[in-house]
Amino acid sequence: MANNTKRPQWRTAVEVAVISIVIYVALGAPGLSSLGPTNNENVKQSVPTARAKIESLVYPDETLSCPSHKYGVHVVTSEPLVLYIDGFLSGEEADYLVTQSQDKWQTSTIFNGGVETTDDKVRKSEKALIDRDDTVQCIEQRALAFQGWPAETFIERLWTQRYNVTGHYAYHYDWATASKISRRVSTFMVYLAADCEGGGTQFPKIARPKDARWCEFVDCSPEAEEGVTFKPRKGAAVFWSNFDAAGRGYKDTIHAGLPVTSGTKIGLNIWSWYQAGHSTPQGHISGPSTEHVA
Repeated sequence: MANNTKRPQWRTAVEVAVISIVIYVALGAPGLSSLGPTNNENVKQSVPTARAKIESLVYPDETLSCPSHKYGVHVVTSEPLVLYIDGFLSGEEADYLVTQSQDKWQTSTIFNGGVETTDDKVRKSEKALIDRDDTVQCIEQRALAFQGWPAETFIERLWTQRYNVTGHYAYHYDWATASKISRRVSTFMVYLAADCEGGGTQFPKIARPKDARWCEFVDCSPEAEEGVTFKPRKGAAVFWSNFDAAGRGYKDTIHAGLPVTSGTKIGLNIWSWYQAGHSTPQGHISGPSTEHVA
């Protein structure tokens, strides 16, 4: 259903730039500590591992056999790498994850100065921690296979996010505190339910593709926010890299979940974490994936 009501711009270009700098500094300027040379062998022997982070990483069952799944990939930009994946999840998988989230919703939190808190002016949504059954583990494997099974990189425990009317997430990065040896390298923003108006995922510093065929996936209306806004589409995902090869955070990946103006949006966060020197626990080594890309 079309929404012809013009909504105001959230931020001017100058405000976005200022916000980017403030967030970058508040997060400890992730990536800047990794600019110097590093001896990889020494890193593997001395790298500190954050217990809380390591405990949030998951490993697929080595005996699990996952069915093949086809999806379409469209390149938005190569620097930073931003991709739109049509049909990353099947409709059945999306519905299943929504069902699994019921009775688990809790208020979404943010971290402010290292302290976990809530602030609905910044983030207004609910989140649910998903149980790791075979379906969920196959989705985890799919996310790693999509990236080419990068070394010493692991999927973080999956959370779903529910945005009701006025639900939103203000401009932010997914970097977290990071270095060359420990960082959240990539993000999948997957849409599980999109019976809503508004609620797009907006990147103000990434240009909207000009070809009209993109209008199936992004907001091409005259009222669209600056940059590119991806439409919530059930089963689709937006994927992006958070760091360059030198471990520097991409400032252009600042993004927001725009307010839902009617209905409900439910998303799934899939984050990949690189931890030098960390290995899959014995008994959980996964074999090759059966993924196929259309």
